[in-house]
Amino acid sequence: MKINIYYGGRGIIDDPTLCVISQITTVLQELNVKVQQYNLYEQRNGITALPNTLKDADGVILASTVEWFGVGGYMMQFLDACWLYGDKDKIKEIYMAPVVMSTTHGEREGMMSLAAAWEMLGGLPCDGMCGYIADTTKLENSTEYSKIIEKKTENIYRTINQKMAVFPASNQAVINKVAVAKGIDLTPQESEQLSEYASDDNYVRTQKEDLQELASIFRDKMGQEDKAAGNSEEYAKILSKKFTPVPGIRSKYKVIIQDNPKLKPVIIDVDNSKCDCRVGEEDQCDVVITADEKIFEDILEGRVTFQRAFMAGSIKMKGDFKLLRSMDQLFNLMAE
Repeated sequence: MKINIYYGGRGIIDDPTLCVISQITTVLQELNVKVQQYNLYEQRNGITALPNTLKDADGVILASTVEWFGVGGYMMQFLDACWLYGDKDKIKEIYMAPVVMSTTHGEREGMMSLAAAWEMLGGLPCDGMCGYIADTTKLENSTEYSKIIEKKTENIYRTINQKMAVFPASNQAVINKVAVAKGIDLTPQESEQLSEYASDDNYVRTQKEDLQELASIFRDKMGQEDKAAGNSEEYAKILSKKFTPVPGIRSKYKVIIQDNPKLKPVIIDVDNSKCDCRVGEEDQCDVVITADEKIFEDILEGRVTFQRAFMAGSIKMKGDFKLLRSMDQLFNLMAE
């Protein structure tokens, strides 16, 4: 069984929805479910192509955060794309669970709007979850909240796995009669080229900037010397150079390169203003990070932060989550 998670928030560190879907992913994986997460803010220029990812999904989770009003623009763009380009016959077989956390108000309205939108697309809604979370740390450290998330995730799994029957919804009946979508012969890319966005100077400038950024990345790969030489000693040297003292932090980190057994783990021992980066096998570390060599090199080169890589599922960690968040403060890797 496969479940896709579409996250429509902005990806900020203190977003409670990210914490919730991280716990949901853990529970689903323990139930042998294949989970694929799509961060819409990272694919904002290709949202129109995302409905194609629904074809191999048994269920989806639409997750977003209400920061001031509604579930946000990225999620609405994705739902628009499903309406215009999605395979309606396939969507009719897909269960959807909404997950909406709020830092202000309106989480229930947001959850209901996602359920209504999915019903209008012809899909099958199932019970989701919503809540008002003013302080993300309380959500992270609360065993009671974790139990709630675990139980609701199990209910979502049970509904999708057993393909439970769902009562017909009036939204579906109305939409079949009065709002039948016109067929579009163009591809999403061709449709966008002919849309109003093509004449929007800001939109065109953003596209050019994205292309220039991609071109710069490929030039770095092909023509410049790689900063990380591909061995643990070089990794330790880079971290030592980029260390920025943060008062009050005393912890030991261990980074394991899981796809290259020849590389020994990197040990990062931080004691307030001191940092000892070395190579070797050591136990009793506060945080153990596991990453592929390519991902770790991207972090060292400043292309992605430790926090962003963890939220995207690119790295795994054991230990205190707060200490992982401090890694981006201790090592100023994003600086030029």
